[in-house]
Amino acid sequence: MAMPPYILRLSCTLLLADLALMLALAHFFPALAHLGWVGSWLEAGLRLLVLGGAGQLLAPRGPRGAAVLLSLGPAIFLTLRGYVGLPGAAPVLLAMATPSWLVLTHGTAVVALLTWSLLVPTVATGAKEAEAWVPLRRLLALAWPEWPFLGCAFLFLALAALGETSVPYCTGRALDVLRQGDGLAAFTAAVGLMCLASASSSLFAGCRGGLFTFIRFRFILRTRDQLFSSLVYRDLAFFQKTTAAELASRLTTDVTLASNVLALNINVMLRNLGQVLGLCAFMLGLSPRLTMLALLEVPLAVTARKVYDTRHQMLQRAVLDAAADTGAAVQESISSIEMVRVFNGEEEEEHRYSQVLDRTLRLRDQRDTERAIFLLIQRVLQLAVQALVLYCGHQQLHEGTLTAGGLVAFILYQTKAGSCVQALAYSYGDLLSNAAAACKVFDYLNWERAVGAGGTYVPTRLRGHVTFHRVSFAYPTCPERLVLQDVTFELRPGEVTALAGLNGSGKSTCVALLERFYEPGAGEVLLDGVPLRDYEHRYLHRQVALVGQEPVLFSGSIRDNIAYGMEDCKEEEIIAAARAAGALGFISALEQGFGTDVGERGGQLSAGQKQRIAIARALVRPPTVLILDEATSALDGDSDAMLQQWVRNGGDRTVLLITHQPRMLEKADRVVVLEHGTVAEMGTPAELRTRGGPYSRLLQH
Repeated sequence: MAMPPYILRLSCTLLLADLALMLALAHFFPALAHLGWVGSWLEAGLRLLVLGGAGQLLAPRGPRGAAVLLSLGPAIFLTLRGYVGLPGAAPVLLAMATPSWLVLTHGTAVVALLTWSLLVPTVATGAKEAEAWVPLRRLLALAWPEWPFLGCAFLFLALAALGETSVPYCTGRALDVLRQGDGLAAFTAAVGLMCLASASSSLFAGCRGGLFTFIRFRFILRTRDQLFSSLVYRDLAFFQKTTAAELASRLTTDVTLASNVLALNINVMLRNLGQVLGLCAFMLGLSPRLTMLALLEVPLAVTARKVYDTRHQMLQRAVLDAAADTGAAVQESISSIEMVRVFNGEEEEEHRYSQVLDRTLRLRDQRDTERAIFLLIQRVLQLAVQALVLYCGHQQLHEGTLTAGGLVAFILYQTKAGSCVQALAYSYGDLLSNAAAACKVFDYLNWERAVGAGGTYVPTRLRGHVTFHRVSFAYPTCPERLVLQDVTFELRPGEVTALAGLNGSGKSTCVALLERFYEPGAGEVLLDGVPLRDYEHRYLHRQVALVGQEPVLFSGSIRDNIAYGMEDCKEEEIIAAARAAGALGFISALEQGFGTDVGERGGQLSAGQKQRIAIARALVRPPTVLILDEATSALDGDSDAMLQQWVRNGGDRTVLLITHQPRMLEKADRVVVLEHGTVAEMGTPAELRTRGGPYSRLLQH
C-alpha cells in the first residue's frame, strides 16, 4: 500500500526543518546540555515552535500531532529514563546525539502517522474535532435559560470532586497513624475525617447528578419543541426528500443524544478534570518522581482514545443513519399494509426489513468489537504503568524517602487518577459522537423558515381574481424537467373554472402553486394583481382553501377537524359549514355528534364522510378562492348533485375545479385544458365541444 501524499510531504517537511534548526543553533546546544533535563525540555519547546510552524505553513493538511510527537517525545523519553534509572548512557539533547537517534525519532513519527491514516483514513487534519465545537456552542446557547440550575450543578460538581480527591489522602493518614501507634484517639479522628470526606462527596455528587438530570429533560423538551416548530414551516420539497421516520428519529434519538453533551459529557469531563488536577497535586506532594512516572499513562491513554474516538464517530454516524433507515422501512410497510396484502408482498417486505436490520446489526457489532479491543489495550497500559510505579516505589521505601502509608495513598491516587484520565478521554470521545447527532439536529434548525416568511400584505377586501401569467415550473427533486411551460390563464370571481387534462398534464402542479406550496421558476401567480408571495401567510390560506381527492383528517373530534387552523371558530359556524357540505346528517346520527373521535387519519369514517368533513373544513373559513381537486370522487350521487348545486350558488366566490367527471366539467363556466404542461385550449364547455380538440377527446375517455 502506497504512503498517502500528505504524510510523505509532512514527514519530509519536518525532517528538513529539524535539520535546519540543528545546523542553525549548533553553537547554542552545548550550553543547554549543561542544564540536564531542563535543557532537554527547552530543546523540546524550541523544536515544537519550529516544527509546528513549518508543518502548518508547508503541509497544512497533515495531522497537527506530528510536530508535538517529534518535539516532546524525545524529552519525555529521556526524562523518564533518568527517573527510572535504567542502565546505559543516553544523550541529554537530541541535537548532540548520534544520527541514529534522529533517524529513530522521525521513523517512529512516520510509523505513527501511517498507523493513524490506516485506522482513520478520512480524518487527517483534525477537522472533525474543530467541527464538534460548533454544535457545542449552539447547545450551550440552548441550555442558557437553565443557568441558575447549571450554576448550582457546577458548584456541587466542584465540591464533590474536592471530597473525592481527599479520600485517598485521609486513608493514607489513617494507615500511618495505625502503623506508628499514635493512639486510638488519633486513629479515630483520622477514620472520622475519611468518612466525612466520603459522605460529603457522595452527597454533593447526588445533588450534582439530580440537577443535571433535571436540566437534561428540560433541554430535551425545549429542543424538540424548537425542532418541530422548524420542521412544520419547511417547504414541501424538504418533505419530499426526507422520510417521516428519519424526522422522527431526529426528534427522539438525536435530540436525546445531543442533550447528553451538556448533562453528561461536559458534566463528567469537568468532574474528572477537577479530580485529576487535585489528585496530581496530592501525588506531587507525596512523591514528584512517582508522579512523573504515573503521568506517563496520560499521553498513551489519550493517543489510544483519540484513535478509537475517531473511528467510533464514523461508526456512530453510520449506526444512526442505519437506525433511521430501519424505522423508515417499518413505517412504510405498516402504513401501506393493505397494499402489501393485496400484492402478496409480505415476504418481500420481510426481506427488505431483514436487509436494513442486518446492516444495522453489522455496524453495531463492529462498533462493539472495536470498543472491546480498545478496553483491552487500555487495561494493559494501566497495568504496565502501575507495575513501573510499584518498582520505583519499592526503591523509595528502601531509601526512606517515602512511608508505607504514603505509598498506599499514592497507589490509590494513581488508580483514581488513571480512571479519571480514562473517563476524561472517554467523555471527550463521547462528546464528539453526541455532537455528531447534534449536527444533524442543527442542520434542520439552521434552515431558514420557508413558510410564512416575507409576505405582509393583508387587504381589507379581496375579490378573488387569480392570474397565472407565463408560469413555468420544475419540481426541486427534478429541476431539469419542466412540469409547466409558459402557462397563462385566469380564474374570475363568481365563476367556476375547470382544469382538465390527462394525468401528468400539470393540473395538480397549478394547485400547488396557487396554494404557494412552491414558487414558480418563471412568471407570476397573482391574486387581485398582487403576487402570492407578498400576502401574509395566515391571511392567504384563509382566503384560498383546498379540498383534495384524499382528504387528511387528524386524530381528534369532528369539531376539531372542521375548525382546524381556525382558533376563533364558533359552534354555529361549524354547524353551518357541515350543513353546506352535506355532512350534518351523518354527524347528527353519531352518538357523540361533533365530538366523535375520527381516529388516526380519520380511520373511523368512510371515504365519503372524510371528504365531506374536508369540504366543511374549507367552507368554514369562508374562502374567497375554493379549490376542489377531485373533491367529489368518494361521494354518492345525491351528495354529488348537492355539491354541484352548492357550487352554482357560491356567489362571488372563485372556484377552481379539477375533475375527470364529464358532468362536472359541463357545469363549469370555463374550462382550461392542459397538455404536457402547456395550455392546449380554453373556453366555455360548449365552445370547446364544437372545436373537436383536446377537450372533446377528454369527454370521450
